[in-house]
Amino acid sequence: MTRPQAPTGADTASAVIDARGVVARWSDGARALLGYGPAEIVRRPARTLLAGDGSGDGSGGDTGDGSARARVDEALRALDTSSRWSGTATLRHRDGSARDVPLLAHRRTARDGAAEWFVVSRPDRSALGPGADGLDEELLEQSFVQSPCTEGIYDTLLRVRRLSDSMQGLLGLSEDEVRGLRPTEIVPGRVAEDTERQMRRVLETGRPEQLELSARVPGIPDHTRRLFLSLSIAPLRDAAGGIRGVIVAAHDRTRQYLTRQRLLLVNEASSRIGTTLDIGRTAQELADVAVPVLADFVTVDLLPTVSDGGEPLPGPLTGDVTLRRVGAASVLEGCPELVVPLGESGVYPASSPAAEALRTRRPILETVTDPGMARWEKQAPGRAAKMRAFGFHSTMAVALSARGTTLGVATFSRHQRPEPFEQDDLLLAEELTARAAVCVDNARRYTRERGIALALQRSLLPTALPEHAAVEVAFRYLPTDTGAGVGGDWFDVIPLSGSRVALVVGDVVGHGVQASATMGRLRTAVRTLADVDLPPDELLTHLDDLVTHLSAEAEAASEQRQDAERETSGDVGATCLYAVYDPVSRRCSVARAGHPEPAVVSPDGTVTFLDVPAGPPLGLGGLPFEAAEVRLAEGSLLALYTNGLIASRERAPDESLSALRDALARPAAPLEEICDTVLASLLPGRPADDVALLLARTRALGADQVVTWELACDPAIVAEARRNVSAQLAAWGLEEAVFTTELVVSELVTNAIRYGVAPIQLRLIHDGSLICEVSDGSNTAPHLRRARVSDEGGRGLMLVAQLTQSWGTRQGEGGKTIWAEQTLPVEAADLL
Repeated sequence: MTRPQAPTGADTASAVIDARGVVARWSDGARALLGYGPAEIVRRPARTLLAGDGSGDGSGGDTGDGSARARVDEALRALDTSSRWSGTATLRHRDGSARDVPLLAHRRTARDGAAEWFVVSRPDRSALGPGADGLDEELLEQSFVQSPCTEGIYDTLLRVRRLSDSMQGLLGLSEDEVRGLRPTEIVPGRVAEDTERQMRRVLETGRPEQLELSARVPGIPDHTRRLFLSLSIAPLRDAAGGIRGVIVAAHDRTRQYLTRQRLLLVNEASSRIGTTLDIGRTAQELADVAVPVLADFVTVDLLPTVSDGGEPLPGPLTGDVTLRRVGAASVLEGCPELVVPLGESGVYPASSPAAEALRTRRPILETVTDPGMARWEKQAPGRAAKMRAFGFHSTMAVALSARGTTLGVATFSRHQRPEPFEQDDLLLAEELTARAAVCVDNARRYTRERGIALALQRSLLPTALPEHAAVEVAFRYLPTDTGAGVGGDWFDVIPLSGSRVALVVGDVVGHGVQASATMGRLRTAVRTLADVDLPPDELLTHLDDLVTHLSAEAEAASEQRQDAERETSGDVGATCLYAVYDPVSRRCSVARAGHPEPAVVSPDGTVTFLDVPAGPPLGLGGLPFEAAEVRLAEGSLLALYTNGLIASRERAPDESLSALRDALARPAAPLEEICDTVLASLLPGRPADDVALLLARTRALGADQVVTWELACDPAIVAEARRNVSAQLAAWGLEEAVFTTELVVSELVTNAIRYGVAPIQLRLIHDGSLICEVSDGSNTAPHLRRARVSDEGGRGLMLVAQLTQSWGTRQGEGGKTIWAEQTLPVEAADLL
């Protein structure tokens, strides 16, 4: 058989015309067509070849026909304005005759960058040689049979008439085996039914149709693999236009379909993975995204320290690996394939795909084989039994790594879909896992930092409040659900002298460790100022000065840091409410700095919000604070809270206060129950801001627990004071405390007479401890000092300090009060 020669184009008349309109090249075919040799025409204007141009040598010259010149000009303009021109031009032959020549001109760029035209003329049919018609028929026949397109011709009854070789290969049947059969008779099923339906529509309408379908076809080597096909169905017409049949062309779009699905999955993963900063939920989102599009069964396992929010152990992972299951998804309900339940830890043998992926940090694609199953049965019989039971046949393991840290591994398996994983699937699994790994690492870092912040905040907040004779208390603290997780809300109950108690609630602006640290400093400052026994308005003034100093320090530190390192501005702001309750007088003094007003519930259930002057938030500086005083009935309920309790996007402030009023209107209920009711009413979900709630039910000390004597400013009164105290202690059954108390009273009363001014008052309070108070009209506070051996005095306060549990002094409107507190035996305290 003679091998056909490759076409050279030597018989084709062609020429190249440069940007100046000069002939640059001239082919042998052009010479045969017009008679000019290359030497005669190259480097001459191409216009001379146009009959009617009038610029030739005069032989057969132009007669001056204007229409001919117009045609020439039109052709030249067409070449100047378009990239391609096709038409017939009248050219001058060398013998002087004019010939109509079909031309095809292409505008292109020469090597030097200039424009040029490549002009060709197709040969006439005689140049194709003898038997051209027969050859055309043969080529037409073979073009259908050997076409790379998968095609089939069907008559009007939808019976097969012709099939291309590729269609025969797709069906797995020869043309002779199926000629005369309809599609539903060749490949029964829904796909063939849909195809016939579209074919009938084409026969009825005469318009082409498109059909997208997926099917497993028997003709491909892996007949279990599903193909995604696009069918183009068009009518076949005879010369008169009548429809004689249909042609069906099938285009394999499997790769394009799978690529599109993978891209869609990657896009979906970007929005579905990492929706929260929860490690377990993020891992579960990875599993949910991959099933069922990529795999039938997916597990996500993390190193135990990572799942707890900690740092992975240093060094490479070698040998058997212990992992904690944090995510799983399956096409089967309930994930029956699971061997290790969610939240539990399991050991992966060193030879397992998961352990190998962690050790090498490379993705593993593995086909389940009999030797592999034998190895599993030896090392992990439980996993082997599940793999056999569900028919696992293909597995991928991809390590979760982010920022150079190995976090865990994701395992993808197939047991329902017959197609094994391929390299494109492995690349997709890597992409999904890489995205999830970054999100898991973000969640891990957040969990660790939030844990540190919460630990700091818990260390700064009271975990339990001390029992106090003045009030019964209960509290709730709810951290925010924002990204920071912690904030600056705080509360406190501070025992004061004279059986009084201070109730504090505050809120530092912002969230995070910085706000918690500021809160800790403010809480410490409040306790320190409370020990000095400052009135509420004065205490807030000092606290305002502190916040101003803190803000200045933060601003200075912020300016020293680079802009890229600044986390927060230097401003420090806070609100605070400070209340002091005296169970003897049952009076409560309250001041607030930009904080919500407290609620008071009377014993009959009436709820009112105290009209306390709204001072400015802490940190503004220079503005005054005012205190309000109210007398409370015994059993009243004080509710102190931060703004997070009543601030809501769903409710107006008045509606929130009304809901709080309704929730508090049960003063006799247990305080813990009232706390739960308040939170359930105002915060049905997680709060958007930190919430602190402090409830205090007031108590009162009766006349049988408090005794007061007015004393003359006379040294002789000291003995009388000792006798009165001794008698009162006997009445209270506190004979064991008589000796110590007499000494304390003697020293304090003597000091008041010697160094103070009238009026002088002595008071005993019995409320679980024994408190002795001596007041006088002087504002000069005593100081504890160590007397020398030769000194006659100066030992009184030292003696008081040694004999009592604690002592101190406080300033009042009419002078000062020196107090001393003694701890009573348990039996004496139980007498109350």
